[in-house]
Amino acid sequence: MQIRNSSSQFGVVSIVAHWLVAIAVFGLFGLGYYMVGLSYYDEWYRLGPDVHRSIGILLFIAVVLRVVWRLMNPTPRPLPSHQRWEVLAAHVTHGLLYVLLFVAMVSGYLISTADGSAISVFNWFDVPSVTGRVKGMEDIAGEVHYWATWAIVVLAVIHALAAIKHHVLDKDDTLRRMLGIYR
Repeated sequence: MQIRNSSSQFGVVSIVAHWLVAIAVFGLFGLGYYMVGLSYYDEWYRLGPDVHRSIGILLFIAVVLRVVWRLMNPTPRPLPSHQRWEVLAAHVTHGLLYVLLFVAMVSGYLISTADGSAISVFNWFDVPSVTGRVKGMEDIAGEVHYWATWAIVVLAVIHALAAIKHHVLDKDDTLRRMLGIYR
């Protein structure tokens, strides 16, 4: 399998980045959803947020690298069987997913650094607060984070259903291309 995308196929870097981001997003969403119901005495009450923040920072780095890769390495052309509206819907969906990912990650960062403290990423390195102490910022950022993450999940599920529709009903190579399986 090639490293870079071609006009008809995704390369291994794009495929691996796509699935790693998808797994991280759904894992972070699941962990975040789980954490909201934890009691003070639960071990994950303290551990969960650290893991969530650390993976969130690593995801931010991965998404920035993915955007750079995508700008330097255009995606394959749409399949000839795709309708014009499907191509447009795919472009809009991908654009919205990127915007929402950045909104969710930045708002998550602002929640965690509203008190002026840094975020420790698995004790490997620290990401300092760029805002310092800002009273009430965690509440506003928390609301933005909540709605952005729900929007990402809903849009990602629609995106996945569209890929399944192409695979099952249209019987085209849309899903196979992102799995790296070519006929």
